[in-house]
Amino acid sequence: MASHQHSLRDRQVASIEKILNLNHTSSDSATSHHEPATANGLVHQATPILNSDGDPIWKVLVFDNLGRDVISSVLRVNDLRGWGVTIHLNINSPRHPIPDVPVLYLLEPTAPNIQLIASDLSRNLYSDAYINFLSSIPRPLMEDFASQIAASGRAESIAQVYDQYLNFIVGEPDLFSLAMGKETYWTLNSAQAKDEELDAVVDRIVSGLFSVVVTMGAIPVIRSPRGGAAEMISAKLDRKLRDHVLNSKDNLFSSHGQRPSSATGTPSSRPVLVILDRNIDLIPMLSHSWTYQSLVQDVLKMHLNRITVETPIDENNPAKGNTKRAYDLNSNDFFWSRNAGVPFPQVAEDIDAELTRYKDDANDITKKTGASSIEDLQNDTSASAQHLKAAITLLPELRERKATLDMHMNIATALLKGIKDRQLDNFFQIEENITKQTKAQILELLNDEGKGKEPLDKLRLFIIWFLSTEQDVSRAEMDRFEDTLTKAGCDITPLAYVKRVREVTRMTMMTSAPSQPAQQSTGGELFRGFSSISNRLTDRLKDGALGANFENLISGVKNFLPVNKDLTITKITESLMDPASASSSAIAKTENYLYFDPRSANARGTMPAPSQARNQQGMPGGLGSLGPGTGASFGQRRQGFSEAIVFTVGGGSMDEYGNLQDWAKRTSGSGAAGGSAGSTRRRVVYGSTELVNAEDFVMGELARLGKESA
Repeated sequence: MASHQHSLRDRQVASIEKILNLNHTSSDSATSHHEPATANGLVHQATPILNSDGDPIWKVLVFDNLGRDVISSVLRVNDLRGWGVTIHLNINSPRHPIPDVPVLYLLEPTAPNIQLIASDLSRNLYSDAYINFLSSIPRPLMEDFASQIAASGRAESIAQVYDQYLNFIVGEPDLFSLAMGKETYWTLNSAQAKDEELDAVVDRIVSGLFSVVVTMGAIPVIRSPRGGAAEMISAKLDRKLRDHVLNSKDNLFSSHGQRPSSATGTPSSRPVLVILDRNIDLIPMLSHSWTYQSLVQDVLKMHLNRITVETPIDENNPAKGNTKRAYDLNSNDFFWSRNAGVPFPQVAEDIDAELTRYKDDANDITKKTGASSIEDLQNDTSASAQHLKAAITLLPELRERKATLDMHMNIATALLKGIKDRQLDNFFQIEENITKQTKAQILELLNDEGKGKEPLDKLRLFIIWFLSTEQDVSRAEMDRFEDTLTKAGCDITPLAYVKRVREVTRMTMMTSAPSQPAQQSTGGELFRGFSSISNRLTDRLKDGALGANFENLISGVKNFLPVNKDLTITKITESLMDPASASSSAIAKTENYLYFDPRSANARGTMPAPSQARNQQGMPGGLGSLGPGTGASFGQRRQGFSEAIVFTVGGGSMDEYGNLQDWAKRTSGSGAAGGSAGSTRRRVVYGSTELVNAEDFVMGELARLGKESA
């Protein structure tokens, strides 16, 4: 591994900034023609190219919906302005001519987009056109584009055409989504889906994964279970990578400027790409979690790192109602970066600590300048020049910290309200020990009208228990459970499909006893962080006070830390990255996973038929007929890796991302593959076709499949 690791977000930002810089490469950077993150994943700090007056070259940015989402997830308007973008527009919106300004296009290579670009050129909307496709444009489409441009007589206006390999969205440093919508799971599991639809989904996934691999700058070893979409995607991606390396003279993974680890080509220094079907474990898509980012995803419906929170117009007068505020949780947010994967009670304590630090820093400045408060400092001319200069230097940073803490206080308040209304703490605590719950206990809970205001939470809990329990559930018992759920207000349509996939999922799931008991505080310590905040907040942030109602929100909410428990997908990843430390049961289930090495000279078998993309899996690990990816030796199957890309086909979960990151941190430096004890840092990038919250997955995908199964 390289000594300094850059996250997937770092690499994508570097690629986008290069595009905004008109694909200009500084003299000290690599000089290859195509450089997404400099064609190898290395991140260079570029500076905007300047015009003759020494100013950045001002330009218009035009994108489609995917281009907008790719950029908005990692950059803000101020960032775009720093690279000379004066205005950004959607290609499908009405646009007026700006004839003296160059235009930057960032969009998918589709026939409608190409027609719109040709129309822009024929109408002289802009001067020079710098065209950047998010993925490789197919040759027939490129020829069609060329003929349209030739017919318009505006070929001289095209300055550049690049394939950028950026058709994926990065939400967290090592979390990505292919933004394929919430219907992918249905398409891959429905008997009604046509082969053409399946082919289109598989090809889109292969294209997205190819882009991720290019951005990371190293050709991975690919592992996947037999059967279902995972096998088909693995085989097609292997073929695509193999053909690219063999047929491209200056390929995207050439050793020029490449990071040392991937230039050598040795498998242990390259990442492993683990492609898994969603049905291998459905529980993370349904579970109630206790970490900050998972609660935000579940309660506040986070999408593309943006959430909407209702806050009171006047804290002291609730009759005035609420107003909605939109917040972006981005990489510049120091508090989110540090606490996203942390259990919620610890987040409360950290807010308290940060507020204390803010108050102390603000007091230090006001004491030195003689002002009575930070607010008075701006208008105070009596302070000494030296102290005033120091205060003015620190003022923007303090105000930014205050705004960030205000935002997280509002988010935490909204989460607490959701936790209390829906009793999410109780659901989470029950799910921590779901396999110990008896049928009678589950039935009693479903009958309890006091267990939250949201019937869907009860349905989610029941499905988790049904998929986890080793107890046999008779038809009569199932009818009773369904009647009880219906009386509780649940739509039980999804259960018809869940019953069908239960046997497959139970064979692939790997449950384990927690390595530590749940830690619960005593009554007097409940949310001591938030309690101390509510007692002193009015003194600290006059305009950000939460008022007396905060104590009422906290009361009755349980404060405990989650048990240290690895999810199925984490156990699979461990067995493939570090076989020496993995459990024998995990290794047994991954022993016969397919093995693809696109750098290997051995050809792989024929492509599976499109119908094989449906999740018609047999025994986990696969003992089926021989096919592509079967030539791995024992040594290849048991080799270790220090870096992995884990991809779920059909939907991703914030719980799985957090669990994988916890495992990587916990086991880093323990002497994994490629390094001695204490020297190896593990890294896991997690991605999916789409990050889907539990409500959309249950009432969208599962309900739709349930109607077909009934």
